[in-house]
Amino acid sequence: MLLIKVRTYIKRVQIDTSRLAMAALALLEDILNGRIWREQTFRDYNDFLAHDDDWLISRFRFPRAILLELCTELGPNLESETMRSHALPVPLQVLTTLGFLETGSFRRELADRSGISQSCLSCAMPAVWDGIIHLSTRYIMFPYDAGDQPNIKAQFAAIAGFPNVIGAIDCTHIAIRAPSEEEFAYVNRKHFHSINVRIICDAQMRLTNIVARWPGATHDSYILTNSMVGMRLQAGRVRDGWLLGDSGYPLKTWLLTPLTNPQTERERRYNDAHSPTRSVVERAIGQLKCRWRCLDRTGGMLLYRPDKVCRIILACGVLHNVAHRHGITLGEVVALPDDPDPGLVHVQHNQQAIQARQCVIATI
Repeated sequence: MLLIKVRTYIKRVQIDTSRLAMAALALLEDILNGRIWREQTFRDYNDFLAHDDDWLISRFRFPRAILLELCTELGPNLESETMRSHALPVPLQVLTTLGFLETGSFRRELADRSGISQSCLSCAMPAVWDGIIHLSTRYIMFPYDAGDQPNIKAQFAAIAGFPNVIGAIDCTHIAIRAPSEEEFAYVNRKHFHSINVRIICDAQMRLTNIVARWPGATHDSYILTNSMVGMRLQAGRVRDGWLLGDSGYPLKTWLLTPLTNPQTERERRYNDAHSPTRSVVERAIGQLKCRWRCLDRTGGMLLYRPDKVCRIILACGVLHNVAHRHGITLGEVVALPDDPDPGLVHVQHNQQAIQARQCVIATI
């Protein structure tokens, strides 16, 4: 009789244990499917902003006043309309994203001090990228109109006496992980996978145009020809002004390139003035990559799909100009590895373009 009672008790315990396990699994499933919200407790994010400006700039590239301004501008798009009682605070989303862009990796202290996992922080970043990109119309503007050009031309002319320059143009490569689709299209001339990014800047190294959507194997001149700026300039949108580009671009009436084999003293002076004036864009690219190290190949590669990498690049371009507008300077910009040489463009220059360059040669 005692043995029968023991067996009955064991069966009852097994049934109860089974029911308990089933209930636990059901609870986990509800949490994963969003039917039950897990309450999250975020520590006070204001302790980050309580640091002095030097500390904030070293980690997030902006002083407190600019960080608060960015939070205010981005806030309406980042404040989640959700049933959660504790949504991720906007300042924490912004600081997380800036910290990632500044290093190319997550700052451990951000996760530790905020009490949030890195996976949660990672999920917050795309919305911040997109919010920053939406500010581009305020911070990145190409000087199509004559009224916007005199100051830019004067600043370029002050470098080496080259007249009528409204922008310097070049491309740079941002290293990425090999994508799963059309992988070969992203292999550039130095045999690593990249996005080829087209940059135009003014004499103060502010970006006036940025295009980030082409695979690394795409030639620089093709990107320009198929960009909005290239098409508008070709259509005559600017009557009195030109870009300066290297020999990777074709000579145009609106884009002047160096002479490959100068023969006269005037031609040599033209090249001597062209080189330092155009090189402003190389320094601008160096600043961009030094300020936002996620774009610098020495810090590794961006481990995202190409479309996400392009959004990161555009956001960095906007933030570059935000820093310039507020006079936030970098220390000495270290030399970065050379970008893949696009190679000479072998095209028959049209006569009008040759005449335009000859006119400049005659005046320098």
